Amino acid sequence: MLGFSGASLLVGAAAGAGLDRVASAETGEKSSEASAITFHGANQAGIATPVQDRLHFATFDVTTNDRAKLVKMLKDWTAAAAAMCQGHAVGEGAVPAVAVAPPDDTGEALGLPASRLTLTIGFGPSLFEKDGKDRFGIKGKRPTALVDLPHFPGDNLDADRSGGDIAVQACADDPQVAVHAIRNLARIGFGVVAVRWSQLGFGKTSSTTPDAQTPRNLMGFKDGTENIAGTEAALLNKHVWAGKGEGADWMAGGSYMVARRIRMHIETWDRTSLREQEDIFGRDKGEGAPKGLKRERDKPVLANMKPDAHVRLAHPDSNKGSRILRRGYSFTDGTDGLGRLEAGLFFIAYQRDPRTGFIPIQTNLSSDALNEYIQHVGSGVYACPPGVREGGYWGDTLFA
Repeated sequence: MLGFSGASLLVGAAAGAGLDRVASAETGEKSSEASAITFHGANQAGIATPVQDRLHFATFDVTTNDRAKLVKMLKDWTAAAAAMCQGHAVGEGAVPAVAVAPPDDTGEALGLPASRLTLTIGFGPSLFEKDGKDRFGIKGKRPTALVDLPHFPGDNLDADRSGGDIAVQACADDPQVAVHAIRNLARIGFGVVAVRWSQLGFGKTSSTTPDAQTPRNLMGFKDGTENIAGTEAALLNKHVWAGKGEGADWMAGGSYMVARRIRMHIETWDRTSLREQEDIFGRDKGEGAPKGLKRERDKPVLANMKPDAHVRLAHPDSNKGSRILRRGYSFTDGTDGLGRLEAGLFFIAYQRDPRTGFIPIQTNLSSDALNEYIQHVGSGVYACPPGVREGGYWGDTLFA
């Protein structure tokens, strides 16, 4: 599924360049202060925040049935996340005064700026109930909006790249900073959680800053032209942030994340004529203008497009006004063993309710002409709680 922009949900193609790395800790500290995004707030950072260049997404399975251990880990994670997002080391750092024990920080981000790191957490359906068991006494708090996604036409989901009790999205302008963040959370959580699956991403495919240049996906088309902007408070409140009285008050100020790993058959795409490519998307490849128009941000005339054009099917006017906030990334993971690149889009979308956001839009895209060139191979849906207040921790509204 691609979103409702130029190239919908597809992968943004340009690999983002990380911030210049600094040579000394002193210089790095000064750069960190300038490139740090506030961790605490009413909403989690990493949702409406301006999209960074790199992604490390990871999901975890909880390996204990002890609620107290899980809550303690979430508190430890929160303290580490707050430090790393400010460009600081975890705990006593990678080079503590006492060297007889493993360091609190793994050290690969020493001397690097914060690089606009954000860490966003979400809780999957299996955290609330797994194999019929209410492991942590929260089954009754599962939001009605946190539904299991249906099987969509064309899905070929890999169970080893789907689901997970907890998901963490790390975004930064330096890939090493993002990987460092996930690595340290996994280290802190050892014995309580285990990594289920993860994904690296580059080249953002959608933007929450419409005044900036629109990124392109791996198919070469601009993506995210009409994405919700991080400054559009009214649209965020209507389509992204959950409210009270919606079946789970602890989620007020939070959002629901859908993550989909989408394989792109780029070798087949590369042998398709330009005219057909543009008909499939409903936009021209050079400017990104809607079919029959001249400029990227001209209002699309859906009747100008073919009935199965991607933009036409994904547009809010074709989905009773449904909208989602997209912040996906391109990926390349070696080859598939048949001489083709294992490449595509790691699609991430946030919405107020998947039942009125991703699910109806993706259902409408079942006849998308683009489906000949893509396949959804991984999936997850997660309830992302509101932001952390000073003195609080990730998930405190759920576990309080």
